Amino acid sequence: MSVLSQDFFHRPTLDISHDLLGKFLVRKKGNQCLRGQVTEVEAYVGMEDKACHAAKGKTERNKVMFEEGGIWYVYLVYGMYWMLNIVTEEKDFPAAILIRGVKTEKAHFNGPGKLTRFLKIDNKFNGKQALPEVGLWFEDQGVKVSSKHIRQGKRIGIGYAGQWQHKPWRFYLDPAF
Repeated sequence: MSVLSQDFFHRPTLDISHDLLGKFLVRKKGNQCLRGQVTEVEAYVGMEDKACHAAKGKTERNKVMFEEGGIWYVYLVYGMYWMLNIVTEEKDFPAAILIRGVKTEKAHFNGPGKLTRFLKIDNKFNGKQALPEVGLWFEDQGVKVSSKHIRQGKRIGIGYAGQWQHKPWRFYLDPAF
């Protein structure tokens, strides 16, 4: 197994979205490591993407999206759910991937709020690199995911984004995988 390097995230967001499926999200808390295979992600790409937090420009909340790829972007929705995103591409081009689902040996955490509760993730990771030293990172454990096992659909919960809500930028593993 190997930790995904920062360079992995300095590529086009849609390519990374495919490549994250089957990788493992790892959370180290004390002496315990929780691992979940990434099963679902959702891409947000640039200021022209009306569903992207950066669509209206740089703010205090979204400034992390303007950093280089490989940085965590964590924010709270509805005052109760932490959303875990990994920033992608190059500095000053705001793009990120929302991690929507992970599968462990015992359970499938399908939904971004459920997975952050399971992994005990909150805003203390916001703006930090996805590295073991931080306690939250991705690993490649050698699982090969064929494109025939990847499904694509429109993003969820972004009705405000007009035509951008219909972009097929949600990627997920076929449940039979």
